[in-house]
Amino acid sequence: MRRPSLAPIAAALPQTVPFIGPESLERRLGQRFLARLGANESPFGAAASATAAMALALADGWKYGDPENHDLRLALAGHHGVASDQIVIGEGIDGLLGLAVRLYAAPAQTVVTSLGAYPTLNYHATGFGARIVSVPYRDHAEDLLALAAAARRDNAAIVYLANPDNPMGSWHSASAVTQFIEAVPQTTLILLDEAYGEFAPAGIMPPLDTSRPNLLRLRTFSKAHGLAGLRCGYAIGERQTIASFERVRNHFGVNALAQAGAIAALADAGHLGRVLRDTTAAKHRIAAIASASGLTPLPSATNFVTIDCGRDAGFAQAILVALADLRVFIRKPMAPGLDHCIRISVGTAAELDLLASALPQAITATAALRPAG
Repeated sequence: MRRPSLAPIAAALPQTVPFIGPESLERRLGQRFLARLGANESPFGAAASATAAMALALADGWKYGDPENHDLRLALAGHHGVASDQIVIGEGIDGLLGLAVRLYAAPAQTVVTSLGAYPTLNYHATGFGARIVSVPYRDHAEDLLALAAAARRDNAAIVYLANPDNPMGSWHSASAVTQFIEAVPQTTLILLDEAYGEFAPAGIMPPLDTSRPNLLRLRTFSKAHGLAGLRCGYAIGERQTIASFERVRNHFGVNALAQAGAIAALADAGHLGRVLRDTTAAKHRIAAIASASGLTPLPSATNFVTIDCGRDAGFAQAILVALADLRVFIRKPMAPGLDHCIRISVGTAAELDLLASALPQAITATAALRPAG
């Protein structure tokens, strides 16, 4: 039977999902994870005020959500000290990355990123026919000089930088990021992903500057605010750059519950403060657990700890698999230069108790199967 033809760009793409979710692994393993420590979620949950706001919004679920996200943009504008028309709302940073690529990277144009950085950008760039240029990390951090140089050399349509970074948890100072921004051509759109900004120490986030047409600051409610399942993120930028999203945006993409929950979460500074304290304590515990097992935890400005396993990628992967068999879900970087590490998200006390028991078992089982060398 004949069928409709895919468009040429789509026809050349593989069928893929950028992330293998823990639910997929559970189905494959035939058992539920007891410790969910791989998705960089907040195990401390959303603020009670946000949960209550979403419960109220649910009663009006028969209505479409506000397609202009007016109240949420107004709340964010007050929170950040910018104008509401300098903010666009999207289905998490993932959704905004796709829109930005569609808007600014034509087929065959170059998108510059770091080798091993957040993979959803690559997924969208490939999906819209752009050309990806990847710059290796340097000393477990994104290489700002090399990223800016590649953007200039290739006349890039887009350059992507995460600060703090996923998957390594590393960061650059605000002054270094500002120098990077100045070094990128004005015709290259800079996607500055600050998903983990709430966890960052002072001096990492440059002051907001909405006068630059080529800079978008990407934020999310998925991490510190505990609303990952609601899919709500936003970008801050210059008015005309933000207005361009009205050409392609899914205007009903962020539902009414997400908008209500995000507004309430933004106002609940007390809950956010508790999450930040609990996250810091959990990171210290993860680092201690790793060190006790002879592994090396790396400094982190996020809600996870990346751990150098001290050997090759195969050894790190074997630890990941052994932990999954023990019903502990983690992830690991996959790119060369980073793939000797594993990445462990913060968890509850009970989850970290399980990690403390399971990690030595996983290393012992792995070492028995793989001789050093």
